[in-house]
Amino acid sequence: MARTIEPDCRQCRREGRKLFLKGERCLTKKCAMERRPVIPGQHGASRKRVTEYGLQLREKQKVKRMYGILERQFEKYFDDASRAKGATGETMLSLIERRLDNVIYRMGIGASRAECRQIVNHGHICVNGKRVSIASYRVKVGDVITVKERT
Repeated sequence: MARTIEPDCRQCRREGRKLFLKGERCLTKKCAMERRPVIPGQHGASRKRVTEYGLQLREKQKVKRMYGILERQFEKYFDDASRAKGATGETMLSLIERRLDNVIYRMGIGASRAECRQIVNHGHICVNGKRVSIASYRVKVGDVITVKERT
């Protein structure tokens, strides 16, 4: 399984805002955005003028980093959203919000999306009474999500 191995706090600094990738740490003074709110790297402090393309790219990268999605999966969500009726951007975000790891995060079971992803991967979540260990499982309206009982 591919994953992003770049440090979480560096990703927040690159995007220029808190992405809450570290959970509770992002709310403390230890947050990298509180300590060094500039882009990482040698030339981070001297910001260049951003083009329209650069703005669109940053927004796309921000969404990918917030939800922990890589490029290929992001393209598939975009394809599904473009085939559906309605605004493509809003439809795509609603598809991403329906991922099981994100639903678990919204329920407050884990402190971060990465932690919720791990909870799902380890098989601690049941959907409609069946154990699901796929973080990208698409939850439907009316599905019952529970934490698996210890045996």
